[in-house]
Amino acid sequence: MTQPPSQPPEPGGFGAPQQPPAQGGFGAPPPPAQPPQPGPGHPQQPGPYGQPQQAGPYGQPSPAAPYGQPPQPGPYGQPPQPGYGYPPQYPGTPGGTPQPGGGGPFRGKPWVIVAAAVAGLLVVGGTVYAVTSGGGGGGGEKPVAHRSADPKVSGSADPVDPGDGSGDGGADPDDLNAGRKPGEAKVLWYKSAPDAPASGADAPGMWITRKTAVKAAYKQLFGYRVADGEPAWTPIAFPQKICAVTPVQSAGGKVVVASMNGTSDRAKCNQLQEVDLDTGRKGWTATVADGGLFDSALSIELTVSGKTLMVGRSQSGTAYDLASGHKLYDKKEYGASCFPSGFAGSTNRLVEVASCGAGGGNQHDEISELDPATGHVRWTRPVKKGWSVQRTYSVDPLVVYMTNEDKKAWNISTLDAKGAFRSEVKVDEKFAPQCGWALLARDLQGCQGVAVDANTLYLPTDKNSGANEIVAISLADGKAKWRVKSPTDESMYPVETEGGTLVAYVRPSYDSGGQVVSVPTTGSAHTATRLLQNPQHTAGIEDGFYDGAVAWVDGRFYLSSTRLTGSDDAKEKLMMAFGN
Repeated sequence: MTQPPSQPPEPGGFGAPQQPPAQGGFGAPPPPAQPPQPGPGHPQQPGPYGQPQQAGPYGQPSPAAPYGQPPQPGPYGQPPQPGYGYPPQYPGTPGGTPQPGGGGPFRGKPWVIVAAAVAGLLVVGGTVYAVTSGGGGGGGEKPVAHRSADPKVSGSADPVDPGDGSGDGGADPDDLNAGRKPGEAKVLWYKSAPDAPASGADAPGMWITRKTAVKAAYKQLFGYRVADGEPAWTPIAFPQKICAVTPVQSAGGKVVVASMNGTSDRAKCNQLQEVDLDTGRKGWTATVADGGLFDSALSIELTVSGKTLMVGRSQSGTAYDLASGHKLYDKKEYGASCFPSGFAGSTNRLVEVASCGAGGGNQHDEISELDPATGHVRWTRPVKKGWSVQRTYSVDPLVVYMTNEDKKAWNISTLDAKGAFRSEVKVDEKFAPQCGWALLARDLQGCQGVAVDANTLYLPTDKNSGANEIVAISLADGKAKWRVKSPTDESMYPVETEGGTLVAYVRPSYDSGGQVVSVPTTGSAHTATRLLQNPQHTAGIEDGFYDGAVAWVDGRFYLSSTRLTGSDDAKEKLMMAFGN
């Protein structure tokens, strides 16, 4: 394996990304606007084209493109469904799971497809979308994404506890704990989803406080008491469908929800509403203005950075004071036709990604850090031509995932506090973090199944069957520090790091529920210790949350769907909580 260059990156760009992973979806996507094409992030097997390797951003060879290959089965051998803890999906599209291939420092890598039943990729604005075709014959059939029967997973049928705030919560009307075995956790509560239109609906976000678990679904926001699932407050109804949410809550336990201003094709995602998670009390409201030409609020992204809310459009952004809703500043076109196209935030940092010189010979991306309160640019780092920033696996420290569509290559790089290149992943491996679709925007923070602490990146490997591994990768040099294997024959994914340990989720199997485990991140022993063993009796229900959202808070494990299919066959799953 060719080693990365030892010299600093060339002027004009800090490194060569590698492609975004494909993403598993659960709903039937609409027909693509153009022929399906491969996309970044789905490392696959060696390409079928037989071309010689192309040079990477710094002269390193990139493996031949694997675009035309049949997709690999998903991590659990089944097509995706709303699920077990990964990025929200978007209306009318199948979910997606971008995944880094084996990241080498500014080298191209083959792609890996980890999403189930992916037959092609649709590229929209440089982002890849997985779609499947009805029988494999092509022929203009409507793309669909569905889940095949999985004989491995057993469990009771879906419970019927309504998710409209009137459910019985801890009363356990469906006897979900009736078959619980010694050592298994309890199903604390389960909620099914409200009715959704036949075309499907978003169920974005999931926020957990010490008291309340909050979930958005279609046109409503629900709050449940964490211990027993009883309604914490009356569900909040929005006039139109929810179209964006802040992925994380503010320090004061507030979130902002965006909804559409109508139902027509010209309706915009521009109505903002602040909500207190513990009380359900509605705070300030605002209407997001359009930007310039081709920069409307048809689709927006919401990012929280400290006390600032950044509302990102496709070519600009507007910042608001998170406490009052007062507008702070705009981020617009600058320099050589550079348009802000994505934002990512953390407690103390706000990162902007811009697209520059579109259609010209100097087309490239740039990464900048902004002062969240003022919008002042602290530093800007150009990305080498041909590479596109797709995701931020972490904002502080800043770890970015990039792709090169021409080279069919991907790259994961770390930047220091001043924007200087620090390292690139050098591990020759197929990785499978779970990332949501980025239809009209980059969705920089749309990945789960990946964790980062001050010095280490934790990525799950891709396995079609059997146990996978989580690889701990040094942010200092991009090399593997250690690996830990899943304790079962099902895949394991990072959830978060806390107090010197990595918390991970192990998928359920036919004879066992899922597990939450902890792995020491320091010392010489990195053995997984079980924190929670979910019951085998409800493994089938748990498995039905494939590719949704997960959270581990105060010793409780939460699962929620991120997309509703609109099926009338049965009540759809919305949220589930396990604990001892």
